[in-house]
Amino acid sequence: MLSREDYLAAWSRWHGGAGTESRLVRGWLSLAYTLARPLAGLPPVVATALGLLVAAVSVEPSAAGGPWLMVAGVLVGISGLLDSLDGALAVGTGRASRRGFVLDSVVDRLTEAAYATALWAAGAPGWLAVVFGALCWLSDYLRARAGQAGVSETGALSVWERPTRVIMTGLTLAGAGVVSALGVADLVVTVGTAAGALLGAVGVVQLGVWLRRMLAD
Repeated sequence: MLSREDYLAAWSRWHGGAGTESRLVRGWLSLAYTLARPLAGLPPVVATALGLLVAAVSVEPSAAGGPWLMVAGVLVGISGLLDSLDGALAVGTGRASRRGFVLDSVVDRLTEAAYATALWAAGAPGWLAVVFGALCWLSDYLRARAGQAGVSETGALSVWERPTRVIMTGLTLAGAGVVSALGVADLVVTVGTAAGALLGAVGVVQLGVWLRRMLAD
């Protein structure tokens, strides 16, 4: 297993030179690295599959409502950690591959669809949940298209990166569960989903500004 600093450097290389200076991103990656060290023999694809499964399972307690929303929030957090764990296992043990990189990206999009579904099941308006999910996808789609246009850099990290999406979804559901006895769970879910969509829009603008500069060169 690589040292933590070597792992962060390798992760950055696999993600087009993305920076790891952000406290949120560095903390998230460091947590995944810490969890991966004792599991170094586990195939990364197992963590990938478990992350998707846990994200899908979070929809059921979201639909149940009430205190079950806290369970849904915890499941979302676990799915996010499992998603980062597979990357830590792959990169940290030298098993990263282009096939695995693509598979991980596809699973990320599917888990984000599950997050949007969970928010809708918990009480967010359907159109708002769709906007939330679309903005989860759009940022990474823009980066992928930029790569096809010859842009090799990932660019500066926006306010709407993968850890933010997981944290916003998990905290929204868990927070709604905490106040469910007061009858305001739907309001909390709606406000949390709207806040996530707003962050997503800001993130897309940030990426758009960066892409305009890169593609103009």
